[in-house]
Amino acid sequence: MNWTADPWPVVERVTEYETGWYTGGYDRVTQPNGTEKDYYWAALPAAVVVLAIDGDDVVFVEQYRPVIREHCLELVAGIVEDGEGYEAAARRELREEAGLLADDVTLLETFACSTGVLRHERGIVVADGLTETERDLDDNEFLTVTRVPADEALARAREQPANDATIEGVLLARADGYLD
Repeated sequence: MNWTADPWPVVERVTEYETGWYTGGYDRVTQPNGTEKDYYWAALPAAVVVLAIDGDDVVFVEQYRPVIREHCLELVAGIVEDGEGYEAAARRELREEAGLLADDVTLLETFACSTGVLRHERGIVVADGLTETERDLDDNEFLTVTRVPADEALARAREQPANDATIEGVLLARADGYLD
């Protein structure tokens, strides 16, 4: 197959709504059989997920997620701001949400998320060499910092309501030898 040519040319791109958080719309494309179809999408800014190692513990935050009406145990995470790389975003989010400064941050992976509906990239970063500092929560963040023994991190991440970013972060850190 020739991957350089676009086998699904866009006939029309429509943005139906824009919020301060994401943009949504659809692309009408010509499929390989010549028919046209609308493919809906939501575009979100890049995000970072931080697996912070504090001695033998992994740092999580607990927060209520109004969208799913559940309290969740999650890794520190947030949006990568304009002009910021994943490592810088990880340092900032870790300080803001958990009140921790990291001596070392390592980008493990970047990848596209939910490619059937989202235009969104996520980066997983490991942080260690942590020192406590003041938190700087956003006005919609009501977080409790929770430390979980590293050997329990995956089991805790899998507890309902589990979320993709936390499970991905723990699994990638484990696969790369940061967690036993």
